[in-house]
Amino acid sequence: MTHDHDLVLRPTEAQRAAALAPPPGRTGGDLVVETLCSLGANTVFGLPGQRALALFDAVGRSDLRFIGLRTENNAGFAADAYGRMTGEAVPLLLSAGAGALMALPALAEAAAASAPVVAISAQVPVAGLGGGRRGHLNELRDQSASFREVVKSVHSARTPSQIPSVIAEAWESALTAPPGPVYVEIPEDVLRDETVIPQVTGVDATPHELAPRPELTAVAAHWLENAARPVIIAGGGVIRSDAAGKLRLLAERVNAPVVTTYGGKGAFPWTHPLSLQSWLEDRHTTDFLEDADVLLVVGSGLGELSSNHHTFFPTGRVVQIEADLGKLESNHAALGIHADARLALQALLETVAEREDEAAPERVRLLLADIAARATPQDPASAPAPDPAQDPEHQLRLLASIRAALPPRSPSFWDMTALSYRAWSAFDPKHPNTMHSAQGAGGLGYAFPAALGAAVAEPGTPVLAVSGDDGAMYSIAELATAVQYALDVTWLIVDDGGHDAPRETGANPTRPDFAALAASFGVPATTTTPQSLRTDLTKALKTPGPSLILLPTPPHP
Repeated sequence: MTHDHDLVLRPTEAQRAAALAPPPGRTGGDLVVETLCSLGANTVFGLPGQRALALFDAVGRSDLRFIGLRTENNAGFAADAYGRMTGEAVPLLLSAGAGALMALPALAEAAAASAPVVAISAQVPVAGLGGGRRGHLNELRDQSASFREVVKSVHSARTPSQIPSVIAEAWESALTAPPGPVYVEIPEDVLRDETVIPQVTGVDATPHELAPRPELTAVAAHWLENAARPVIIAGGGVIRSDAAGKLRLLAERVNAPVVTTYGGKGAFPWTHPLSLQSWLEDRHTTDFLEDADVLLVVGSGLGELSSNHHTFFPTGRVVQIEADLGKLESNHAALGIHADARLALQALLETVAEREDEAAPERVRLLLADIAARATPQDPASAPAPDPAQDPEHQLRLLASIRAALPPRSPSFWDMTALSYRAWSAFDPKHPNTMHSAQGAGGLGYAFPAALGAAVAEPGTPVLAVSGDDGAMYSIAELATAVQYALDVTWLIVDDGGHDAPRETGANPTRPDFAALAASFGVPATTTTPQSLRTDLTKALKTPGPSLILLPTPPHP
């Protein structure tokens, strides 16, 4: 009898010949690169550093496309966006010590957004590991400990022979639902020293599928088809699992209104009769969700920004589909289904019966009309003059101009700034996986380097980045990266003079002339107005290569 575990893949003649006569001069760095290529990688992001030079030299000898940014954190943001856009694992190459630690904020964002970044970091030589205090440059007591509470999993290779297996293990972890960033650590001498290990071929790192348990989907289907007022909350898990089409079919079958979280924007068509859009911080939307007798939550943990700052308390039955076991029922008791969103929605579609409810679209229409009336005051003259950066009516006009200028399938990336906060609720992304922000971890400086990563992932597609003046200062060095690789990114900087922060904090920082600074990098820059924003943005997005649009906001009196 032959068992599956007895089956061994036999090398081809070409593989045997390559194994018996590997090219001379190969190092541990080459083993890393060969493994990445065998796993299907074609693009890597990073920033060279002394401890990792052997790794970067190996990349230079390979067919991998290297995209180098000016700081490790920005390289991490770019890799994050590349992973979000493609759904592929993406290598982020780092040096040791401070160079590695600089990437932690970006990896925190990737973890919150479930972006499959494979961070491969150098380390001090093997003899200096373990807190030996040998005085190596970049020496830390336990470098991997700094990453352990941030990333999905931590892996280390201490000898050349461990490298292919360790990277394959990390790759599989990054892609298995829920996807997320992982960390691999390899000492400098292991990367640098020559190796006689044959060339790496045939590495397999197939992610595991996370299917739902059928008895749970049977109960969920029964509840949905017999509900009086079912509602669906769609989170980022729907986007990541490419399940928007299945979500729409299910919503239409059971006539359930759908609201998307900020991370799930685009998971459901904005203008669909059942679409509640993304007004999660609106109290009336919260009441609407609380009134549901069956609430289906797909791909969301119902965290702070998805629960109106934890003021949402459902009164009916809750079904939660979530790939991250730690988020299952973490905020509300539910029928928890630990599964990938796509597989769980497919199981429901195969089980649930059609439910008639002609009143559901009208309930949605009335709620959205009420939201619109309160979002755009009818008599602004009766209220005190608002801070222009915080004025909802002003922000909605800006968002309308941006939406009109941005091609429907072009991705946009939003920093933590006042206009972005309004966009979380009010911006129509048009298509799934086209609107991203740093609302997972909340760090500044995300938008522009992330947009660069998206432009690498989708060449020929114009990409938009939106920042405030504070967030822009975190990323200004990446104008050089945009020029170096001729990336089609338009950077809209809303210069409100630090008014995103309370005035008592002293947040009125000195800032540069952004347009002049962009011009010094050779990046075309335009200073616009709210009235000319649509025209200027349209022109910039149609012009190949990087560009900057500066929108000054008058100071609040």
